[in-house]
Amino acid sequence: MRDNRAWLGVLPVLLIVAFSAVIPLMTVVNYSVQDIFDANTRIFVGLDWYRETLRDPRLQSALLRQILFSSLILALEIPLGILVAKSLPRAGRSVGLWLVLLAIPLLIPWNVVGTIWQLFARPDIGLLGATLQNLGFDYNYTAGTLDAWLTLLAMDVWHWTSLVALLAFAGLTAIPDAYYQAARLDGASRWQIFRHVELPRLTSVLTIAVLLRLMDSFMIYTEPFVLTGGGPGNSTTFLSQYLTSMAVGQFDLGPAAAFSVLYFLVVLLLCWLFYTSVMRNRDAD
Repeated sequence: MRDNRAWLGVLPVLLIVAFSAVIPLMTVVNYSVQDIFDANTRIFVGLDWYRETLRDPRLQSALLRQILFSSLILALEIPLGILVAKSLPRAGRSVGLWLVLLAIPLLIPWNVVGTIWQLFARPDIGLLGATLQNLGFDYNYTAGTLDAWLTLLAMDVWHWTSLVALLAFAGLTAIPDAYYQAARLDGASRWQIFRHVELPRLTSVLTIAVLLRLMDSFMIYTEPFVLTGGGPGNSTTFLSQYLTSMAVGQFDLGPAAAFSVLYFLVVLLLCWLFYTSVMRNRDAD
């Protein structure tokens, strides 16, 4: 007979997860099928809010902007993080210093990051904005859509590339020196060493990095809200900002709850598809 008393040690964690995640999610699902007028007046509407949300052109535009932003972020930060990790020293007293310096952007709160870049990119007094203006570029992230997007991308790359670099550095330092020695004896080039020695052993940490950055980029709110406020126009209004304006600004709790459920399912589906694809290719290799 098996002794299942070890599950008692996990029970507090399960209760905390149920209280902090499952119960609020069920509450949102309950709101998503009702038309809420006040605390005591509610009408069951079934899936009407889901149909209305899926047909909303503003939601479709925000979703396309969100997918584009997340795709660009991953395309920039993953290779750049690997490059930074490969440039760091593997041994010596300076390793700790470099890692601490690399982690500094991760310690800055999101609203402070937005404020820093708001000042840094101002075309009149900001170091970046004023420099670009003096070089002859008509740069203004509050008026130009392209400028706003480039500024947001630069801000996110500055803030989060360190996470990818730290994860990649941990994976690189775990590779035994024997693999490098064997590759050099076989006359492998630096690219061949990276392709056949380092990259296969970075699959796990890079999978974690991509999943973390994908989820976080889909939930981005504070930085673009502080930097651009979703503008110019709605060019940098992403899903989280649209949801906030619906739930808080318009107080449409039913549609906002339906949107939240769909939002959650989209992020979950994307993460599942990516993880399944990576694991399938890994098993095939």
